[in-house]
Amino acid sequence: MEIPVNDRDGPPERKQQERRQHSRTKVPVAVELQSERGSGPLRNKTADLSIGGLYVEMMFTLEVGTKLKLVLWINDIKLSIGGLVVTRNLQVGNGIDFTDMAPEDRLRLEQFLAVAKKLQSPESINQNQRQEEF
Repeated sequence: MEIPVNDRDGPPERKQQERRQHSRTKVPVAVELQSERGSGPLRNKTADLSIGGLYVEMMFTLEVGTKLKLVLWINDIKLSIGGLVVTRNLQVGNGIDFTDMAPEDRLRLEQFLAVAKKLQSPESINQNQRQEEF
């Protein structure tokens, strides 16, 4: 007796469950990270950003659980945000959740991300490419 083989046979695929509450946008934004432990600020650019946090690539990563004071520079406007390191990829980077943000800073960030997402949408990219062809 032959057992039928189909696409569902074999080991089940392991899908990583998405834990983020907010979608991230790949956008480089100047950021300063200041540990509450008192070392000098680390200056970098975000690899991706959302209303709830960011990822920053850096060789010397921070320990998970480190509390931070962050400064994001959005269109020359300084946003001061509390943060917490939640992921650490050694010699690659850190994922940081925002823990404290003023309502006006949150609004500025939401507006910035809305524009950034729109500029990265396939329709916008296609339109820009068509304009460059003329």
